[in-house]
Amino acid sequence: MVTRRTLLSAMGVGSLATVATGMLVSSDRALATQGVPTGHPHSGGGFTPVRTLNGWTLPHRINDGVKEFHLVAEEVDHEFAPGSTAKCWGYNGTTPGPTIEAVEGDRVRIYVTNRLGEPTSVHWHGLYLPSGMDGVGGLTQPHIKPGETYAYEFTLRQHGTHMYHPHADEMTQMALGMMGMFIIHPRDGEPERIDRDYAFLLHNWALHPGTYRPDPAIMQDFDLWTFNSKTFPAIDPIVARTGERVRIRMGNLSMWNHPMHLHGVQFWVTGGDGGRWQRSSWRTEVTEIVGVGQMRDIEFTAIPGDWAFHCHMAHHTMGPMGHELPNPVGVDQSAVEEDIRSILPGYMAMGKDGMAEHGEHVAMGMLEGPENTLPMMSGKGPFGSIEMGGMFTVVKVRDDLAPGDYSDPGWYRHPKSKLAQRVSDDPNFGAPVRRQPAITPTKAPAAPMDMPGMPGMKHGG
Repeated sequence: MVTRRTLLSAMGVGSLATVATGMLVSSDRALATQGVPTGHPHSGGGFTPVRTLNGWTLPHRINDGVKEFHLVAEEVDHEFAPGSTAKCWGYNGTTPGPTIEAVEGDRVRIYVTNRLGEPTSVHWHGLYLPSGMDGVGGLTQPHIKPGETYAYEFTLRQHGTHMYHPHADEMTQMALGMMGMFIIHPRDGEPERIDRDYAFLLHNWALHPGTYRPDPAIMQDFDLWTFNSKTFPAIDPIVARTGERVRIRMGNLSMWNHPMHLHGVQFWVTGGDGGRWQRSSWRTEVTEIVGVGQMRDIEFTAIPGDWAFHCHMAHHTMGPMGHELPNPVGVDQSAVEEDIRSILPGYMAMGKDGMAEHGEHVAMGMLEGPENTLPMMSGKGPFGSIEMGGMFTVVKVRDDLAPGDYSDPGWYRHPKSKLAQRVSDDPNFGAPVRRQPAITPTKAPAAPMDMPGMPGMKHGG
């Protein structure tokens, strides 16, 4: 059996990376053919393996007591949702890259192969490690040039929710999707068992209408807002059984802060950038801001139903929309609609009474947008259009869900007595108390006056 020790003695340190990398590539391919669960840490050590929304966990192998992982930085074809694909950058074929999952106290060795056209590096965001392993190109290491493979090796001396991303041309590389989660489970197990453990990264993209490659030069006016590089309705639901304890781990590598709001429960905020907090620091919330570059863990006991989970910035729960356009609310455009349609076939005037009709027009096939561009609102629920996009998903809790079953259980069947019902279609229904707002009348402008000593000169002239 070839071990690290025999390789060192037979070949010398300088040749180790080349040989070991070749062995690891073969190992990774073999594991990949057997499915992602092969690479999970064993779940008998007091923790539940993480479920990455729309993602996967990177397989590893044990080499002389060290857990070895292999990341490949490369261009990937990525679908944000059906109808929108792009040339992005990521790791091992996906954006975000696979989740790295290990246990406090593990010795890890992470190979990084660069298949991009420019240099890169990997920063292990929030980890205790030697300075030379911190991954800042030019500062703590040479850049990983195209075609090269570097090895990072360190012992995990903490637990919690962490991330990895480049620290080389990061404005471009992160804007195009290079990032991933790094989850470290506590060596002594969880103080309270976690039944379902979810993880995802918050990100934003500028995929201009009709284009196929994200624009890294945009600072604020983004088109797509994503959980793990997916927009609703393509984002996986968060599934649980009634009464289970659920943890959701969130990392933010976007250019905005995100107030994440969960319906139906008051959750506990139990962890952040520095890992799991002491219980005395836990606090209850229904909305928690995840700042740029931060991680947040929330935990709650699952209550039956379908519960919305989303960023509370309204434009972060929509798909691509125009910026700096005239406001059509309250404007009757019917008189000009036909004239515009003669120049722009298929044009539809909309927005007089709000933008809800946008989703209906898209659903009925009446509104055709630019090529490779998602609608502003999308997603159908059991009662009609959900009118959401972007950073939105559904927490689906069921009484009869089997432990370990993560399949989508469909829409919740509400008991009739616990479902909001229509009681009238008369806009003058009932006798609600209403108040007329007090509006101060505007003062008429004063008539022009001659300036003293200057006949004919008026104020404001």
